[in-house]
Amino acid sequence: MESESRSRSDDLGRREFASGFPMSKLIGPVWRGKQGLGHIQTLTTGHTGLDAALPGNGWPTGAVTELVNATAGCGELSLILPVLAKLSQEKHWIIVVDPPWIPYPPALHGHGLVLDRLLLVRTQNRGESLWACEQVLRGIPGGAVLAWPDTVSFSELRRLQLAAKHSQKIAFIFRHIEAASASSPAALRLLLEPDDDSLQIRVLKCRGQRPVSAVRIPAPQPLIPPRVSSSGSSKRSSSASESPLVSFATSRIGRPSL
Repeated sequence: MESESRSRSDDLGRREFASGFPMSKLIGPVWRGKQGLGHIQTLTTGHTGLDAALPGNGWPTGAVTELVNATAGCGELSLILPVLAKLSQEKHWIIVVDPPWIPYPPALHGHGLVLDRLLLVRTQNRGESLWACEQVLRGIPGGAVLAWPDTVSFSELRRLQLAAKHSQKIAFIFRHIEAASASSPAALRLLLEPDDDSLQIRVLKCRGQRPVSAVRIPAPQPLIPPRVSSSGSSKRSSSASESPLVSFATSRIGRPSL
């Protein structure tokens, strides 16, 4: 074995001598399993424990993050509100595409989100919804896009991933737990499971080394809907209700520019 190795080394040396150029430069660097993946652009999640578990210590920017859960309303929106609030305060757009609920402005405002930077997009069907997601992801740089597609294929997620990379937006895609075992090009996939007074988060996929154990964070505060008094009137915060919620209905026919 030693003589064979020496023979290969001598052969490589003869080739370098004949060409006058080191073969190692032609081959290029070799990736090793324990070698890092380089710097990952992220924004803090606002949760110390989750930041510590994620590569780059936060939500990856210019990428799709999938939030998978079995029960809607388990705290998935409250989980991302810290980064949404920060982005809106920096005058970036937060674009919500076809949410399964009507956004309640006072609750979002109470969590620090600047409502002037919130854009609600309503479409007519699945195709329009995915088209709208891709358009807003390719639009103005920065900010975040939230979407709840009923179904989405690998190739459709790949298009959203490339669009997010183009504009350096964060794309949060909310999916049912049935999608947990499906293949996905998303940069980060998290499984969310409520557990008594905490939210358990398992990393299904990430760039770099995947944490083995789940992360637990205190159960996020629910986004409480307006309370209705005995007279039938809703009680709202005056400062929050004065902030507008921009609504935008879209159709493939008009193809608005976002």
